[in-house]
Amino acid sequence: MALTWKLHGNGKTVAKDQIVAPDERLSWPLTIGFGAQHVVAMFGATFLVPLLTGFPPSATLFFSGVGTLLFLILTKNRLPSYLGSSFAFIAPIGAATAASGMGAALFGILATGLLLAVVGAIVMVTGTGWIDALMPPVVTGAIVALIGLNLSGAATSNFEAAPWTALVTLVALLMIAVAFRGLAARLSIVLGVVIGYVFAAVAGVIDFDPVRQAAWVGWPDFASPTVTWTVLPAFLPVVLVLVAENVGHVRSVAHLAGDESLNEQTGRALLADGLATTLAGAGGGSGTTTYGENIGVMAATRVYSTAAYWVAGVVAILLGLSPKIGAIINTIPAGVLGGVTVALYGLIGVIGVKIWVDNHVDFSRPVNQFTAAVALVIGIGNLTLATGDIQITGIALGTIAAVVVYHSMNTVERLRS
Repeated sequence: MALTWKLHGNGKTVAKDQIVAPDERLSWPLTIGFGAQHVVAMFGATFLVPLLTGFPPSATLFFSGVGTLLFLILTKNRLPSYLGSSFAFIAPIGAATAASGMGAALFGILATGLLLAVVGAIVMVTGTGWIDALMPPVVTGAIVALIGLNLSGAATSNFEAAPWTALVTLVALLMIAVAFRGLAARLSIVLGVVIGYVFAAVAGVIDFDPVRQAAWVGWPDFASPTVTWTVLPAFLPVVLVLVAENVGHVRSVAHLAGDESLNEQTGRALLADGLATTLAGAGGGSGTTTYGENIGVMAATRVYSTAAYWVAGVVAILLGLSPKIGAIINTIPAGVLGGVTVALYGLIGVIGVKIWVDNHVDFSRPVNQFTAAVALVIGIGNLTLATGDIQITGIALGTIAAVVVYHSMNTVERLRS
């Protein structure tokens, strides 16, 4: 793999009917600017995960950057993508941490990453046909939706902790999303957090002493996993979500970049995300996934250069090496998190519904009706079953239900026909 890119045109402009391909770049000053833009785009979602799970933000940012560079290397520098924190891990991390501590949660992340890497290796040999058969759109949509809606209780609890701060944050986020276009609209989460944070600071509810005491440069707060087998049932369904996210990301980028050969990198993308998640779990970071926010930035700018993502990865690593940045992130109060997550968790649920709409799922079929209905109720109600020391929570049971209900009913339907 050679880290070389062809200069696109004069390196300064992109014609309306053209894009900057993954193997091209603009001038380095512009490329650095686009890379920093990707960091900003992913920042809102990525730093929220450690805040919501109690993980150190500095370690999460550090492994996010390292994972991005690893992803670029393993996909032969052909697939533009940033690996940020996955929201699919929030619920299992919370459950594992509450029951057995942070080390147990890290073990769950590590195991999830290893399994995803195995799936990636299999896809490199067999292709993605079996994934499409295992997880048709009705199943994928149900799993994504129930993950977001399962977290709704956590969002409303944070909202209730400081309702005025939460309301200001939520209103700011919503208004920015519709009042602006382009990058500003895509940064509505970050800007909503900033406005809510300023409101909370003016109200005097933020303690800045930890920020003043933190060093500008230093190693992240690394941590080690603790082997705890009982947490695995809560984490393993996350693999299906990560598979769906990565496959969807590759297909979207291939379509937007006008290069269907990028789909051949699907197995490598899954392998890379799996190894990046494994590395994060081994060192104290949160699990990673490809980011829709970055696809939005590429679609808006028409710049698909992987050079920008090398810049983004390096910037994220540098941010992770600043304890002061981590301290600032840790001062964000519960009210701000409540305002953001009310919108964000709901949005994850809506993305699941969008998968159904985009793929024209026929809900006149009982198979599709009951697949979605059973999975959603189990996930939102957080049905939990215990066997000895092992607890299987709503997200895991809902995921299992979506797959089992669909395939069992579909088999009976085919036999009847």
